[in-house]
Amino acid sequence: MGKGRLEAFSDGVIAILITIMVLELRVPHGAGWDALRPLTPVLLTYVLSFVYLGIYWNNHHHMLHAAERINGKVLWANLHLLFWLSLVPFVTGWMGENHFAPLPTAVYGGVLLLSGVAYTVLQTVLVGAQGPGSKLAAAVGSDAKGKLSMGLYVFAILLAFVNQWIADGIYVFVALMWLVPDPRIESLLNE
Repeated sequence: MGKGRLEAFSDGVIAILITIMVLELRVPHGAGWDALRPLTPVLLTYVLSFVYLGIYWNNHHHMLHAAERINGKVLWANLHLLFWLSLVPFVTGWMGENHFAPLPTAVYGGVLLLSGVAYTVLQTVLVGAQGPGSKLAAAVGSDAKGKLSMGLYVFAILLAFVNQWIADGIYVFVALMWLVPDPRIESLLNE
């Protein structure tokens, strides 16, 4: 089974999610810098969510580039990931509009956590379709960064009810952790 349609569909969904998020941004009333002040939480949440969707798009692209074949399990696992990512605009708006209140901050983290779980499921199913000796299996390895991310999400979700600013800082930290290029797949494909 070819992977072209899967890649195109996933790219389209992520592009639509980013479009939905930007369309939710409201134009400020006023022409001065002070008109932007009430929108700061919304803008910050948008930037963070845009970065997360970009990270998923980039890693998804690299992972599928390394795959030689897909099957029905991969299609369903990919749809599972896209489902959780499709909730990002909702939780982005909720957290931003409510100025990082505890429950929206925790739910935002829950969507990030479940997106991470779904990505891990997709990765596992995709590696299984390639075989244990594949380049993709070697590139993924133990996925320590993925496991650390999910642990940090759980910690941040719990912490959101104690101090939502630290929870938000953890979300930013995890995003920064993934912004550092992960050369595992590219280096193996260039061999």
